[in-house]
Amino acid sequence: MLPQVSQDGLSYERLRLLLDVNNAVVTNLDLHDLLHAISETLSECLPHDFTALAIYDEESKQLRAHAIEAGGERGFVAEGTLLPMEGTFAGVAISTRQTILRDNINLEEFHAPRIREGVEVLGLRSVCVTPLTLQGRIVGAITLSSKTEAAFSKEHAQLLEQVAGQLAIAVANAVNFRRAKHERDRRQVLLEVSNAVVSNLSLKELLLAVSGWLRKFFALDFASMVIKDEETGLLRVHALDAPAPGGILEEGSLLPLEGTPPGIAIATRKTVMRDRLDFNEFHSPIMREAYNAGLRCGISVPLICHDQVLGTINVGSLKECAFTRDDAELLEQIATQVAIAVENSLAFGELARLKNKLVSEKLYLEEEIQTEYNFEEIIGKSAALKRILQQVATVAPTDSAVLLCGETGTGKELIARAIHNLSNRRERTLVKLNCAAIPTGLLESELFGHEKGAFTGAIAQRVGRFELANKGTLLLDEVGEIPLDLQPKLLRVLQEHEFERLGSSKTIKTDARLIAATNVDLPQMVAEKKFRSDLFYRLNVFPITIPPLRERVDDISLLIGYFTQKHSLRMNKHVDKIPKSTVDALCDYPWPGNVRELENFMERSVILSSGVELQAPLGELKTTATTSSVPVAVQTAPGPRSLEDVERQHIAEILEQTRGVIGGRGGAAEILGLPTSTLRNRMKKLGLK
Repeated sequence: MLPQVSQDGLSYERLRLLLDVNNAVVTNLDLHDLLHAISETLSECLPHDFTALAIYDEESKQLRAHAIEAGGERGFVAEGTLLPMEGTFAGVAISTRQTILRDNINLEEFHAPRIREGVEVLGLRSVCVTPLTLQGRIVGAITLSSKTEAAFSKEHAQLLEQVAGQLAIAVANAVNFRRAKHERDRRQVLLEVSNAVVSNLSLKELLLAVSGWLRKFFALDFASMVIKDEETGLLRVHALDAPAPGGILEEGSLLPLEGTPPGIAIATRKTVMRDRLDFNEFHSPIMREAYNAGLRCGISVPLICHDQVLGTINVGSLKECAFTRDDAELLEQIATQVAIAVENSLAFGELARLKNKLVSEKLYLEEEIQTEYNFEEIIGKSAALKRILQQVATVAPTDSAVLLCGETGTGKELIARAIHNLSNRRERTLVKLNCAAIPTGLLESELFGHEKGAFTGAIAQRVGRFELANKGTLLLDEVGEIPLDLQPKLLRVLQEHEFERLGSSKTIKTDARLIAATNVDLPQMVAEKKFRSDLFYRLNVFPITIPPLRERVDDISLLIGYFTQKHSLRMNKHVDKIPKSTVDALCDYPWPGNVRELENFMERSVILSSGVELQAPLGELKTTATTSSVPVAVQTAPGPRSLEDVERQHIAEILEQTRGVIGGRGGAAEILGLPTSTLRNRMKKLGLK
């Protein structure tokens, strides 16, 4: 009940009320603090449950609410919420420029969804609303509401009108103060963003800095930066600032262009700002997931640099109507600078990728230069070799897979190089990988590469052989050593021409021609379930079987002369005479280690030669029976012997010389010119222990 009025029309209590209101007006420049002070002051004379202040936006012709909690209950309109003029308490008062007093709220008159929610959920019954005007200009409106019917009288309305004059001045001052502070802070943010753009190449660091500054302006709950992925045609999340765990997205996630705010922003090249999600517009399933995770509204601004749309920067909130047009304009200004950083970062990343690839290619090329068996040409005139070269000439111009089969040391790598040099890919790299020389656990990384941190010890990104051989040729030697669990991934690369690095979900395309080489019986491995049949058939498109040296006797004399000259020049010697007896002895020897063993023998011969005549240690080639400490499964007998017996006896003699030492310097494998694993397999096959 209002106090009694004195003769001049105002009671001392009312005068004190106006004085208190005046004190609140002059001491509060923050709208929220101002409304809180006014609400407490008015509660002495105007009992109410809720107080709300709405500011009129002349540009949008809408209202923005500044609500306050009263009586320990939540306000039915969140602070900052946009409200229409029609169907709201403040809108009716501003439209009529009159105080609105309702003893019993009629929802047909106040039908705006937010108002209906407050009336129904909070049980509001009566309301008193007064417009705030300053020099004839509408500033906003103040609303008092109560859960009691007829809680406000005409005297209450008159008192609120008297307060409204002072409040309009305070609101105008507060708005101007907020605007000035906002502009000052905005300039500071743009300066900070500009500094970050020139100092950071990390999109993650840049986004975290930007979102941290933006939180000072408006209540965003998450921010993200998505970039167009040209390979997939989708959007990839490159940076994310979101609560964890349970964020809406993860870094590296792919988003569709269609039916998402970033996709629409990129397509239209315009900012997409929505106060609430509309699934008719944003019909992508990812948007339903985002809504279920709590997303209610957001802004997506395209990142445009040099007239090219790179992606978008996005902010979101768990509340509807959380952002204003001013927020969107600030984000647009920030996006202009961020786009420069994104372009620089993408260019830097591309340069780093190309640099890594060039470094890797350099290492491979250096290995190629240092390769021990890097012949300048194929030496031989035998019919068997000519048949192989004819097959090489036939298949080389195609891009078909080639399977090279043959014993170790027969020159499979040399044939592979010939195929590459005669193909249309000769200007690109021939990349090699010996599958038996790489530990099983690292073979997948060698083939397909890995990302930094993909596994323990992965301290940097590594480019795999398939990626390195793009547009070139990849030689997989000893392909039979590839473990079964890795074979499906190899099959996929051969069929689909795509793969993923370890630790990455990004699909990489490759156009590498595959040449596989093996010294084992792959069909037998398929029968024993040690090699996948589908992979074998994919590799066996054009098989070439390289004959052993014992089937190319006509080529041995030519190879003897070639290797003698090669190693003489390397050792700065002048060995240019080879006795006929030496040539005959070498041609009669079966050479179980094939060309590799022959070259090793010729190198030793040049080392031992002190003059112009070759002094070959032919005693090493004797195949007579001898007692050996190394058990032999089948003893040799007088008379004709098979090549297998000769090979067995020769290996046994070498093992006797090395006292059973197989690997290492001076071991049997080195003398025979064989890989240790190959010699062990050969010993097992021949019954040597």
